[in-house]
Amino acid sequence: MSAGIQIIRKRADFVAANRGLRVARPGFVLLTLANSGQGKRYGITVTKKIGNSVVRNRMKRRFRELLREALPGEGLPDHDHVLIGREGGIERDFSKLREELAVALSRAAAGKGDPPRRRGPPRK
Repeated sequence: MSAGIQIIRKRADFVAANRGLRVARPGFVLLTLANSGQGKRYGITVTKKIGNSVVRNRMKRRFRELLREALPGEGLPDHDHVLIGREGGIERDFSKLREELAVALSRAAAGKGDPPRRRGPPRK
């Protein structure tokens, strides 16, 4: 990573990013939130629903590499970027994930997020 891009490590920062813009893609969900002058930062979350530790760590390595390539040029300045792994992400072709991340970052830059997730019981 270049010097201007830091890693988000605190849970509070991950929780705060959830209030930001949400862009869902088949392999991941991108959350972006302005961070008041702290530069470009990124975080990665892959839950146990995705698979065992081997699968989760592989997915995180792939996401780290995607962000390493994309954020310096396409990332939003002074924003936190959080990638949340989805079940389809582990089998997806790396070049397809790269394209999806480029689209997600451009949508986030344009302020075009997806609607927030519903909470509560499923509708009938």
